[in-house]
Amino acid sequence: RVIAEGDLGIVEKTCATDLQTKADRLAQMSICSSLARKFPKLTIIGEEDLPFEEVDQELIEDGQWEEILQQPCPTQYSAIKEEDLVVWVDPLDGTKEYTEGLLDNVTVLIGIAYEGKAIAGVINQPYYNYQAGPDATLGRTIWGVLGLGAFGFQLKEAPAGKHIITTTRSHSNKLVTDCVTAMNPDDVLRVGGAGNKIIQLIEGKASAYVFASPGCKKWDTCAPEVILHAVGGKLTDIHGNALQYNKEVKHMNSAGVLATLRDYDYYASRVPQSVKNALVP
Repeated sequence: RVIAEGDLGIVEKTCATDLQTKADRLAQMSICSSLARKFPKLTIIGEEDLPFEEVDQELIEDGQWEEILQQPCPTQYSAIKEEDLVVWVDPLDGTKEYTEGLLDNVTVLIGIAYEGKAIAGVINQPYYNYQAGPDATLGRTIWGVLGLGAFGFQLKEAPAGKHIITTTRSHSNKLVTDCVTAMNPDDVLRVGGAGNKIIQLIEGKASAYVFASPGCKKWDTCAPEVILHAVGGKLTDIHGNALQYNKEVKHMNSAGVLATLRDYDYYASRVPQSVKNALVP
């Protein structure tokens, strides 16, 4: 609707590449308010710093997806209490690309963490198929739970023997470039959005997601990490440390991101020591 109205309501947050739009604000209000009404004891952390205001009833989603509720709950989660969960919400991942009309980069991310570990996640692609013509079904939702699996896409591996790196489109610097070069890539895909990059890994378009820089936050990685881990992949910081998602944790992933579907050790072994020295967890 925001796109159709023609005014994105763009605000610069910290710099010209760190943007917020009306769509970010409305989506966050919708997701966080809907979850808070249904699950009042959840800790919900959203990307956008929004003033408290009464949320329009039309933004409240109170339905549920029966197909998911028919799945068995993994036994290790059956006794979890609502108040022990932390939900990390990125209402619009790839905002810069959204403002430039690169809509296939845009995702909505909702990650669920327990005891600091990402255990369930949703990646929604609102504009999936948007270039496929007027009759195409627009949008898709990929979701996963550790111990249950990941759904909503067709798992595919990147071409064997090829090192195809996906990395940032709008937040590059010397550290990022040095690290990508050290991977000896056959190809480098510069795209927006952490959710979008993880989709590239699980759909075989890239073999590693490399971001050797601070900038990416917990709400960027929580949901995508679950989808990747549920299909046997791995996501860590640039040193190989698991990311923590408890509610007191700092929001910035200060030591960057390294993620792969397969062959994690190859890529981890090629991270230059100079890059590791520069990025403190």
